[in-house]
Amino acid sequence: MLGVSRDGDVVTIELQREERRNALNHELVTRLREAVLAAVAEGARVIVLTGRGPIFSAGADLSGVYSDDFLSDLLDMLHTIESVPVPVISAINGGALGAGVQLALASDLRVIAPDAYIAIPAAKLGITVDRWTVRRLVSLIGGGPARTILLGAERVPAADCHSFGFANKLGTLADAQEWAKSIAELAPLSLRHMKLVLNDDGTREPESAQQRAALEAAWTSADANEGRTARAEKRAAKFVGR
Repeated sequence: MLGVSRDGDVVTIELQREERRNALNHELVTRLREAVLAAVAEGARVIVLTGRGPIFSAGADLSGVYSDDFLSDLLDMLHTIESVPVPVISAINGGALGAGVQLALASDLRVIAPDAYIAIPAAKLGITVDRWTVRRLVSLIGGGPARTILLGAERVPAADCHSFGFANKLGTLADAQEWAKSIAELAPLSLRHMKLVLNDDGTREPESAQQRAALEAAWTSADANEGRTARAEKRAAKFVGR
């Protein structure tokens, strides 16, 4: 489910749930958080996240994520990644969907394969994403492209990810690991401070009561159930707004 390897000061953590396209479930989210913390505790100076196989992550495993516990654990894992005192690089191979994009957003740097893409299809499933995800996406790529991804539910190819500023570089896992090695030679205390400041982008500010109510309404709606059913039946969903 999760593979960890080390090359000097660089630790690579690989999602290994190929049978589910590296979709995140409760167990994988928990193990990923623990692996990141363990890498830091063992002296890693840069962490690289990637996915085994043709896709980085298909997002949340929709067979078992419609619960407050999963959402809470997912956000806890994402906030752990963004707050550990070392740079984290996502090496995006293939597609990154939904929670896979969130994983990349929590990372400090992103290297995306030329044939890869990202998408947040929440509106196609009758669900939504939290305030942190929306604000972090806006802070990285700007409001216009973020609206295209969220409100338009459009897939964004690697070249556009790079031009928007979502991806720092186009390249492979090997390219990401080589970059990580060079970053690992930089001053750790300097990097820690810069990471703290860069991530102080307003994403941790509390959501309003109205925002929270709207999020919960989407996740518990008849439309969310229709989205799950339509996906299982491989048909277009028919949303009614309740």
